[in-house]
Amino acid sequence: MGVFRRVILPVAWLLVFAIIAVALVKIAFIDGLKSTASEPAPLAEVAIPTVPATRATITNTVQIKGTVQSDAAESVRSTSAGSVNKVFVEQGTTVSQGDPLFQVKAERAVTNPQVSKDGTPPKPVYDYFNVVAPGTGTLQSLSTLIDQQVSVGETVGKIDPGTYTVAGSVTAAQQYRLLGKPGPAEIELVGGPAPFQCGEVTLKNNASDDGGTGSVGMSGSGGGPGMGVGFAMAGPGGRGGQQDGGSTPTGTLSCAVPSDQQVFAGLGATMTVSAGVATDVVTVPLTSVKGSVKEGVVWIAGSSGGAPEQRQVQLGLNDGSAVEVVSGLTEGEQVLEFVPGAPAAQDPMMGPAQGTYIPAG
Repeated sequence: MGVFRRVILPVAWLLVFAIIAVALVKIAFIDGLKSTASEPAPLAEVAIPTVPATRATITNTVQIKGTVQSDAAESVRSTSAGSVNKVFVEQGTTVSQGDPLFQVKAERAVTNPQVSKDGTPPKPVYDYFNVVAPGTGTLQSLSTLIDQQVSVGETVGKIDPGTYTVAGSVTAAQQYRLLGKPGPAEIELVGGPAPFQCGEVTLKNNASDDGGTGSVGMSGSGGGPGMGVGFAMAGPGGRGGQQDGGSTPTGTLSCAVPSDQQVFAGLGATMTVSAGVATDVVTVPLTSVKGSVKEGVVWIAGSSGGAPEQRQVQLGLNDGSAVEVVSGLTEGEQVLEFVPGAPAAQDPMMGPAQGTYIPAG
């Protein structure tokens, strides 16, 4: 028993430790140096999302945030030169277009004055002219005094029409959607009466400073089905028409408030304008289209994993998320959901999208 404990047991422990040491050396210096070239490489597959061209009804409805504004007072200008002979109305009076405001006395020029026998020059002859109201409203001011000298075109007063207009800024993308003739706008006032219709809608470009000649007047005729208005807009490499710099205000949309509606200047308002309806037409998401007014480009999904095919299409109405394809694409054809080079849509529940960019094809 003493030999076992003094000789055999220690030798057994030495053998165990020797085996462990040899195993560690083999793992570290022999197995670790073996080539991994023969091992299969990890595979990664990027799925390019596609969507089919489908039939749907596109309603081009644009909502504009605006405010109620008082219409500017109209200037009263003298239409004759001379001295004020009579003043017919007082400040604060309600007048109608054509009502006389004051009278001007002007001396008539005599070409060959006839001198009397006793040498007395002839008496001057005067003409009398009424200056009338250029519009209807309240006479806000009138500065004329009896015997005051006035000249042609001189501003002597103002008439407040007492009317209001709802106006709001529009972005470039909204302007493209409003290129046609929309129907009447529906106006909803903040804290005001029930929504009401506003018949005459006017779109003015901010770049126009010619007093309105550069604006685009749009009567309430309503767009018919399939009208080529409200076109998609896209920038290179962007997500359709909604991801270029189109959020900057580029114009003003306005509509006169009907006289039977009681409003106040400064009230907030929402204008809902319909610029046409396209029924049962071929549509694709706006994110699938790259292009400009009337024309665009889509990418047809390649068969059996082939490269996408670029195709020119004609565009019609869009509703801000989908666009009508007038020609160049048939129902059921698969197109890339996003323009090549554009970022994929982000899922708000999952965080930033994985597989960031679709390769250009």
